[in-house]
Formats: sequence, C-alpha cells, structure tokens
Amino acid sequence: MDLLFSILSSTLWVLLAITVLVFVHELGHFLTAKYFGMRVERFSVGFPPTIFGRRYGDTEYVIGATPLGGYVKISGMIDESLDTDYVESDPEPWEFRAKPVWQRIVVISAGVVFNVILAVFIFAGIQWSEGDTYIPAQNIGEVYVQENSVAHDIGLRTGDRIREINGKAFRRFDQLGPSSLVAADSLTITVDREGETRQLLGPPDIITRLSKARNNEQTVGVIGVSYLPPLIGAVVKDSPADSLGLRTGDRILSIEGDSIRFWQEMTAHIQEKEGQPVTFRWRRLDSLSTDTTATGAATLVRDSKKARVYEGAAAPMYDKQRDRYLLGVRDPRGSAVTQQMLFDQFGIQRVEFSPGEAFVGGLNSVWENTRNIVITLKRVVTGRDELRESLGGPVMIAKVTSQAAEAGPAVFWRIVAILSVTLAIMNILPIPALDGGQLMFLLYEAVTRRKPSVRVRLVAQQVGMILLLGFMAFLIFNDILRL
Repeated sequence: MDLLFSILSSTLWVLLAITVLVFVHELGHFLTAKYFGMRVERFSVGFPPTIFGRRYGDTEYVIGATPLGGYVKISGMIDESLDTDYVESDPEPWEFRAKPVWQRIVVISAGVVFNVILAVFIFAGIQWSEGDTYIPAQNIGEVYVQENSVAHDIGLRTGDRIREINGKAFRRFDQLGPSSLVAADSLTITVDREGETRQLLGPPDIITRLSKARNNEQTVGVIGVSYLPPLIGAVVKDSPADSLGLRTGDRILSIEGDSIRFWQEMTAHIQEKEGQPVTFRWRRLDSLSTDTTATGAATLVRDSKKARVYEGAAAPMYDKQRDRYLLGVRDPRGSAVTQQMLFDQFGIQRVEFSPGEAFVGGLNSVWENTRNIVITLKRVVTGRDELRESLGGPVMIAKVTSQAAEAGPAVFWRIVAILSVTLAIMNILPIPALDGGQLMFLLYEAVTRRKPSVRVRLVAQQVGMILLLGFMAFLIFNDILRL
C-alpha cells in the first residue's frame, strides 16, 4: 500500500509540473494569436485521446490523455496536424498566413517567452518568500573529500581549504553544485594545502562525470566534497547505536583511537571494520544530558562543566539492501537540534529580499540556468561530454520532480522553473516541428520577402516530427538503462 501511494504521489507531482509548463507555453501562443485577431481552433493541454473537451466561441478547449505536451491550432498554419485543406483557398483575414510576418514571429516566439517569464516569477517568488539562508564557506575551513569521487579525481584531498572556484572567491557551498561547476569552459579550483596554494583543473568531460556520480549512492554531494562534522542527527531505535547509548546531538570524537573530523570519515571507518565491534568515543553537551541519555553499554570517561565524554563498543549491522554496515544513526541535517548546532559552530547568514530585489534575483537565476543549459548542449555537440550521460528524458524528469516534491514546495517549484527554462531553450532550437523551426521559416520570409513552399514546410515538419519521436524514444530507453 505504501509503495502504491508513493507511486501515485510521484505521478501527481510530475503531472502537475508538466501541466503547468505546457499550459503556460501554449497560453503564450494562444493570447498573442487572439491579440492579433487570429482564429484559434483548439487549445489542448496533452495529446489525444481526448479526456475532456468543450467549445467556447471559435475555440475548442481540450485536455488530452497523453500528458507529454500540448498544442494550439491556429487557422491557416501548418503545424503538428499537417492540415493543408486551406492551401487552395485565398487567405482569410483571421488566418495565421494572412498576418504580417512580424506578428507571426511574435506568436511563434510567445510560448518560449512565456516559459521564461514563468521561470523568472517562480525564482523571484521563492527568493521573496523564503529569503536566503546559508553557512558562509569561510567559516567551514577544511573539507572532506571522498576517495574515487569527481573531486578526488580532480585532485582535491581531505583537509584542503577551498579558496576559489572558476576564479571566484569560494563564499558558499552551493558553488560546488553541478550548475556552478559547468559554468566555466574549464573548471578550476584553488585550494590551500599544508601552507601552499594549488590550482586544480577539472576534467573536460565534467558533466558526464557528474551525471555518473549522481547514480552512485556513496558519492557525497555529487562532486564528493562535504563539511559535515560527525554530529548524530538521529538514532534508530533498537539499533547498535541505540544499544551503545548514542543520542541526538552527540559528537563522535574518535573511532578505535583515530580522531574523527567529518561524518564521512566515521562511515568509512564503520565499513572498514566489516561488522566487527568498533570502539567509539563521543562528547555530549551538558545541555543535552539527562539521567536517561546514556545506557549501561557506555562508560563515562570525562565529566566537565560543559560536556561529558563517553566511550563504548558496538558491532554495526549489515544491511543487505544497501550492501553496507550500519550503526543506526542519521546525519545532522535531519534534526532541528543538530541543525542549530551546525549554525552555532559555523555561523549562519540570512538574507531577506524586497520584491524588486527578488525579481532581479529571478532574472539572474534564469540567466544562469540558460547559460548552463547552453554550455551543456555545446559540450555534447562538440563531443566533450557523452550524450547519454548529459541529457535526461521523461523518466529522469519524473524521478527528479518527485524527489523535489518530497523535499518541499520551494525545491519542487525551483525544479519547475529550471524545467521551464529548459523547455524554452529546447523549443527555440531551429528544428522543424518545434517553435524554432517555424521561426526559422518566418525569418527566411522576412529576409527574402518570399514564403517557403507548402511542400517544403510539410516535408520539414514531417522530418522534424520523426526526428523528435526518435530522439524521445532514445531518451526514454536511455533513462531506463540509467535507473
């Protein structure tokens, strides 16, 4: 039952995202066509078969059962329907073909423009409502680098202090996110290591490597860098950690006598022992201590005015599903207590935005995402990155969208905004059957003062549709292989 509910919930969130994007895109075509006096025969969200349809005036409004797109059928325009019945007759004043070329260009471009506007307002709304809360990078100091990760291959090592990324000062940790790492043609990371400054160069196929890393559950933050200290965010009931006496807010100091600085160092030690008993030493602040916060399995080593230090041994349990040894603890990001401890340790920066500042931030976010998508396409076309690893289809979109919905409304709508930018860019590409293909013919007409023949446009539309269907089939098959 839980699995069924999860599938239904994920499906509904994906359908919501697609419906919003398609509706806004087609609304752009619809409103501008109406404004210029064109007759709109059909406004459809989704493709046939039809679930619901009703006519108001000259337009039939339709909801289709195939939620992978939509269309606006304008009289006198060659579109996905390949309707040419009107060709032999003289143009009517309400037809697309009867309007000046500049008006037709506006109508064709409006879907893309509306998707961009939607993304701007979503990004701006998130910034205005939530502001920005982050831990300044300069307060973090050393970082943990997972072995065999993208960061490790670049040359980063545990204990490094990151100074710059792509020539910009390292101010916040989201600069190590995928979108920031692909912003420059060649990734550069400047670090301080043992009193020396070093500049590290990223691989030319950084997008391919990051994409592969997403499918690796053991990779930290995709690139493989973290700053999380070994704070216990939660303890699973009846787990080895629970029996040992660990509690939320405890900080691991050492394992088998080895000092522990990062959460991932702790998990790595646990895996190395392969289920053998492991001796832990941890600190508990007096503010978190009660008479029931330690069990008989733990020994009190030191008791001061501010904290107590405990020591004890436990044998991690083996989880067949994850193929890992687990102590039964969760990292500090999932607990309000330990999140506050992180803020107290590293400091926190809070930024509030006025409506105007949020709008400018929305514009900047759209520009950054546009630049990153264009760079990704350029890398794929030039062969620097693999096509099958760099692009995702409907299955991957569904996976990312449902995960975003689980993370909260702000994350979900941020993904919708990114998808809206992506839809705009893909639609404006000069490929027949897309808005960009129609725009290409209109620009040709504007320059030469001649319309391409109906036969040329029909053949181009058919070829474009075949190519798009083939590409979509490739993406779906590739998504399934990557799951």
